[in-house]
Amino acid sequence: MNENTEKNKAEEVNAEKSSAAMISRKREIIKTILIIFLAVLLVLTFFSNTIMNKSLAEISTECATSGKLTERIRGSGMAESNQSYEVKTDGSKIIDKICIKTGQEIEKGTVLFTVGTGESPELTEAENALSALELDYQKSLLVLPADYSSENQAIKNAQADLNAAIAKRNSAAENQGSAQAALERYNQNKAVLQQKTDEQAKLQSTVAAIDTDDYASAAVEYTGNLPVLYSSVVAAEADYNAAFQLYSQLISEGRDASAAKADADSKAAQRDSAKSAYEAEKSTIRDSLVNQMMNVNQEINSLSAEITAYESSQADGGAAMTLDELNADIDAKQRALEELVIALEKTKKENNITSQISNLDIEAKKAEVEKQKAVVEKLKKECETTEIKSEYSGIVASVNIKPGDTTVPEEPLAVIDISSEGYRVQITVDGEKAKKVKVGTEAEVVNNWGGEIKAVLAEIKNDTISGSKNRILVFDVTGDVDSGTNIDLSIPCGSGNYDVIVPKSAVYEDKNGKFVLTVRSKSSPLGNRYFAERVNVEVLASDETSSAVSGDISMSDYVITAASAPVKPNDQVRMKD
Repeated sequence: MNENTEKNKAEEVNAEKSSAAMISRKREIIKTILIIFLAVLLVLTFFSNTIMNKSLAEISTECATSGKLTERIRGSGMAESNQSYEVKTDGSKIIDKICIKTGQEIEKGTVLFTVGTGESPELTEAENALSALELDYQKSLLVLPADYSSENQAIKNAQADLNAAIAKRNSAAENQGSAQAALERYNQNKAVLQQKTDEQAKLQSTVAAIDTDDYASAAVEYTGNLPVLYSSVVAAEADYNAAFQLYSQLISEGRDASAAKADADSKAAQRDSAKSAYEAEKSTIRDSLVNQMMNVNQEINSLSAEITAYESSQADGGAAMTLDELNADIDAKQRALEELVIALEKTKKENNITSQISNLDIEAKKAEVEKQKAVVEKLKKECETTEIKSEYSGIVASVNIKPGDTTVPEEPLAVIDISSEGYRVQITVDGEKAKKVKVGTEAEVVNNWGGEIKAVLAEIKNDTISGSKNRILVFDVTGDVDSGTNIDLSIPCGSGNYDVIVPKSAVYEDKNGKFVLTVRSKSSPLGNRYFAERVNVEVLASDETSSAVSGDISMSDYVITAASAPVKPNDQVRMKD
């Protein structure tokens, strides 16, 4: 039993030792972890500024200065000749050989092209035009002479009419008494005829009214009491119809109709009596009117025959006229004859003028023929031309045709810049900047590698674009320059001393205006920190690299000129080492 007790005690001791060892190991592990954490924390604390700087935009700065600045305007343009000469031909020719090339300097008289003698469309067209003009000229010569036979015949007839009128007037004067009596008888017959004709019309209308029992159109002087008698017949007929209707009604009703019948018979007798009286009077009056009409008709026929016979005997109208009328007729025929004579003379004068105008037209057509002949001869000579030479000395600016091509009139084969006239360059600048330069200023030619080119401001003119406020600077360029050469110019605008000058790259602009970013430093436990600060400025002048500015900035301030990343105002930045 004692052995077991000791054994148990020994086990308890061993267990206690094992537990203590385990606790000791845990403490060592915690201690190690704590030391590592503190070490890392210490490292991060010491290197935090360096890590942060690596994430910031790295900037380059320059210190603002003061001093002298020469403002310049930069621009470029193509050199153009002040005067060019376009080589053209009057007709179509085939290019055989091109003796020049672009950029070549030539002298007056230099052979530019040789041409073949192929068919010339212009010559063919000119010859066709000449043939047409000659035909037109020949046609204009075919003119009929003036013919006045119809006018002369008209004058002869008018003279005969005048002679006949004079003879009639003379005859009428000799037989004036008998002719006057015949004329008065004629006029009297015409008056009576008119009366009889009116009477005939009345008789005809009255007979027609009697036949139709309608006296509205009848002549009252011929109808007598017929209208009254006819009215009595109409009234008696109406009375009879009324009595007979009453009689018929009584019969149909079966009543006593003897009195009505007696009345109807009485009314019928009255009607028949009225009709008989009307018809008898109607027949009597109608027969009388018909007899009167026959007599009137005979009188009308007799008067008409006499009038017709007189008018037939006076068919020429001469004898029916008075002496005054015959004299007036003679005067009219005399005037008609004179008018025909005057018209003929006028026609002859007009024809004479027309003939002269026609002769002038013929001469003009002849001149056109001669002129076109000269054109044909000139084209024939041009077709024989084998060389085209330059009329001026200069430099070949362009060649616009190839061997074998056919020339087109008025289209240039080549363009020659007349070098003696010089070159000019045009650049467009802001209108405000243009105010700072003057005519006569010499500009620096930036790409003047040989040093032989000079550019002088010759003119300042308005921009050709409507509404533009820009100006165009025109420079006269001399020296080793060709047409088409691009010229870069730097134009001085004047020098001045300025309090603050910064690099041109440090000036920025947004919707709020122009500004620079200066560097502001701030102290911290880990050292100085740097921030970008916006300063609004006004640019007073600029050259190629620098700008003079005014604003809340002094010449001791540092401005940001470049950055490794975009920088905004108040951004923290790091300085470049």
